[in-house]
Amino acid sequence: MADITTADGVVRGHRGRRVVRWRSLPYAAAPVGDLRFRAPQPVVPWTGVREATRFGTAAMQHRSGARIGPRQYQPTSEDSLTLNVVAPVDRSWTPRPVLVFIHGGGYMIGTSALSLYSGARLAVRGDVIVVSLNYRLGAFGYVDFGEFGTPERPFDANLGLRDQVAALEWVQRNIAAFGGDPGNVTIFGESAGAHSVLSLLATPAAEGLFHRGIAQSPPADWAMNSDDARTFARRCVEALGATPESAAEALITAGANDIRRAVDVSSGKVLREHPGLFPIAPIVDGTYLPKAPIDAITDGTAHRLPLIIGTNREEGALFAKFADELPTNPDRLHRLLSRAGDDAESRVVAAYPGYPAPKVAIRAGGDYVFWRPSVTAMEGHSHYAPTYAYRYDFAPRAFHLAGVGATHATDLIPVFGAVDSPFGRTLTAAGGRRGLRAVTRQFQDNWLSFARNGVPLPSWPAYTEDRRTTLIIDDPTRLEIDPDKAKRIAWQGIGVPTLT
Repeated sequence: MADITTADGVVRGHRGRRVVRWRSLPYAAAPVGDLRFRAPQPVVPWTGVREATRFGTAAMQHRSGARIGPRQYQPTSEDSLTLNVVAPVDRSWTPRPVLVFIHGGGYMIGTSALSLYSGARLAVRGDVIVVSLNYRLGAFGYVDFGEFGTPERPFDANLGLRDQVAALEWVQRNIAAFGGDPGNVTIFGESAGAHSVLSLLATPAAEGLFHRGIAQSPPADWAMNSDDARTFARRCVEALGATPESAAEALITAGANDIRRAVDVSSGKVLREHPGLFPIAPIVDGTYLPKAPIDAITDGTAHRLPLIIGTNREEGALFAKFADELPTNPDRLHRLLSRAGDDAESRVVAAYPGYPAPKVAIRAGGDYVFWRPSVTAMEGHSHYAPTYAYRYDFAPRAFHLAGVGATHATDLIPVFGAVDSPFGRTLTAAGGRRGLRAVTRQFQDNWLSFARNGVPLPSWPAYTEDRRTTLIIDDPTRLEIDPDKAKRIAWQGIGVPTLT
């Protein structure tokens, strides 16, 4: 066992052969009862020893989003503001760098309890501390019900983002007790977790809580303006069966799953009616989040910290096959691009030879959601802080046979070093294990160098607008100048639609 004294009380983790793990440590009070839809509040300290050897609950979401294994689902609850810490078992005489991972899932689903996110292999290989966290999702984290609050019972906005800030504040207060260096914290995330990295760069309250960021496949220009957020919240209230007059009481007293279902239904309608608009996202409220993250990054008002940012070559393939909601077919792309300007559709179509063949449309849709805005972010941030761009191209044979290639989220396998796990061995049974080991070294060597020193390996030059040098992580890895230039130019000026 491993007892650690935190600012809130003593926690007991589990000491394994290579790492020590502390699971489901509370970083904020349970947001239930009077704290539902309120900003995170401090943990109530405890006496005695708190067992931290098992995962608690995941954030409220559809049951399928908290799947952690074959026919295994983590229970969900509003009481889920916890984080996990993994440290090498060997003593270190100097504080270790800290990596804080933010899971993805479209701000709707996901959990830090997924075994892939354990961080054990990364902690041992890099001699670092790995922290992973839960934060409020969907209805409870990214819908602004503030219009329906009362002076006695207000509702706050940007709760998921506030949770992430609270978790980083916990790291600053407590990580030294686990052997970590609070002065050397790198945040990294994938998908919505990567967008969270960019959002934290744009959040004044996060200043000083971390020192560099890694954004893997961020939908970088997601954000809801205040008008759209208000309109969407009204739709959610209506779906809950409430009126503006009864909304406050309904939001306070309704069951968590009833609220979750109402928001899920409303979100699905928006995705169908407005391809390219994702209503569950941080809200530009003018105070906690003064600007859309992409705007703060491009105009230099975001925190000017070193950033790694990149995407995968076939981002859209995963969604077209398993979660068909992105603009990855000609109909949705037409509806999206026809609203984006007189020549937008013709420009984009010309840049994708073979369009409207299904595979080409899927590539275009994935580029629209992930690569297009990431290029804007890397270009903008490079004017103010060191920026390093990559694209992940490698896929083991099984992924090619499945028709997805280097699709969304597959980069997490090498980042967390899962090549030699049972999952990794199964994945590479048809071929590609040597290549997956090679890209694992590329990812981990660069990520760990960045976390330790603020720069990746010397073989990876910084991104600049004049050269746009990009690391293509593959077997073998290489550098390219301005990859897919024609597509980049075709997407210029095309943004995210609005709801109102």
